[in-house]
Amino acid sequence: MVQPAKPDYVGDTENDVPILNLPNILTFIRLLLVPVFAFLLPQSQDSDVIRWWATAVFGIAAITDFIDGFLARKYKLITNVGKIADPIADKLLIGTALIALSLESTVSWWFTAIILTREIAITLLRFKVINRGVIPASRGGKAKTISQIVAILAYLVPLDGWVNEVAFVAMWSAVVLTVATGIDYVFRAYRLPDPNNSGPGE
Repeated sequence: MVQPAKPDYVGDTENDVPILNLPNILTFIRLLLVPVFAFLLPQSQDSDVIRWWATAVFGIAAITDFIDGFLARKYKLITNVGKIADPIADKLLIGTALIALSLESTVSWWFTAIILTREIAITLLRFKVINRGVIPASRGGKAKTISQIVAILAYLVPLDGWVNEVAFVAMWSAVVLTVATGIDYVFRAYRLPDPNNSGPGE
């Protein structure tokens, strides 16, 4: 019996999901918003209006992270491209915000250094083990991203008072979760099966 032909599109090699789907488009939009945010924030030193615009751009970019993940899971539009591009877009957005906030002395450099060191190391690890599999984000990783976003938004908004307390608590939570999930990711990567033998990777 002749099997029906598969759809004629370039998609995920495992699930036959088209790469050009809404979740991936939202991820690419997030990538495009990063340089817009990076341009606006330094201009906001003497303007609350521009500061609010920078905050809005960051907020919109952050929201796309939650929407694309929800849509990918709900409509089974998960692709290997998305699994790689989505965390990279997150790291670029978070990293750009932290560096910019540290440059203006709003966020301590050691907060930024810890978070960026972890994110860069895990990104490199992702590519190192990509031939053995792609590790999706864990619940801890999602909580880490949420705490980072909340902290950055609190530092971005041109308000004082309770917002500063929220920023402080959220940033400390982000640092703890960043370190903990980084360690967890290393162990998960080690447990990926090695295609050259039956045990975990070296």
